[in-house]
Amino acid sequence: MQLCLDVGNSQIYGGVFVDDEIVLKFRHETSRSSTSDQLGIFLKNALRENNFDTNEIEQIAISSVVPPLNHSLGSACIKYFGIEPFWIQAGIKTGLKIKTKHPNEIGADLIATAIAAINKYPEQDVMVVDFGTATTYVPISAKKEFLGAVIQTGVRTSMHTLQSSTEQLPTVQIVKPDATLGRDTISAIQSGLYYGQLGAAREILAGITKEVFENKKPVVIGTGGFSHLFVNEDLYNVIEPDLVLQGIRFALAMNQ
Repeated sequence: MQLCLDVGNSQIYGGVFVDDEIVLKFRHETSRSSTSDQLGIFLKNALRENNFDTNEIEQIAISSVVPPLNHSLGSACIKYFGIEPFWIQAGIKTGLKIKTKHPNEIGADLIATAIAAINKYPEQDVMVVDFGTATTYVPISAKKEFLGAVIQTGVRTSMHTLQSSTEQLPTVQIVKPDATLGRDTISAIQSGLYYGQLGAAREILAGITKEVFENKKPVVIGTGGFSHLFVNEDLYNVIEPDLVLQGIRFALAMNQ
């Protein structure tokens, strides 16, 4: 069994693979102050509570965009599993041709989803749209060229920013509103969050398709925690909710 972990700014997203199939998924709030013991105990319990034998974990692979947590997490893997983890980082084999100005600046999560995209949709132009803490757009050519990225504020981050920057606006449930025009404060905020994100997504996808793919539509892959919100909006061809975990697993296999 392989344990793959994606450490994001809001959550640690974990998955267990048996052969090529993901058999367990779990999430844990990201806390930059977590100790190796706290992380190790959580990982052990997440497996045990789902009836998985922790001794059967043979490999651990990690992508992380939270450097302050990396030492504790690496130590937890060694202390509680006896395994030195594999990290998505500069210098590993990815199968990608990085065409950005500063390749070392690319987030490990973006690399992981791009790796999964070229393996799942070979020899096709693809675009990965990840609705997470940030919403990101990554075009990858049929030649496996990582061409760049667009990064914007994610849905939940936008809500928290709005709430923390105003005196009277509440935190709301993030859902697709019944109508564009809000009739009260809650529905007004929900509409702004949803249609603001949707409008930006359409504009960005159209712009990248025109600039990069000469108006030839790529395979657009939706992923991330909020991708389901826009499933009926004709933004993407397919939703791959576990794309980042699959990419981590692909990277691990390539670097054996």
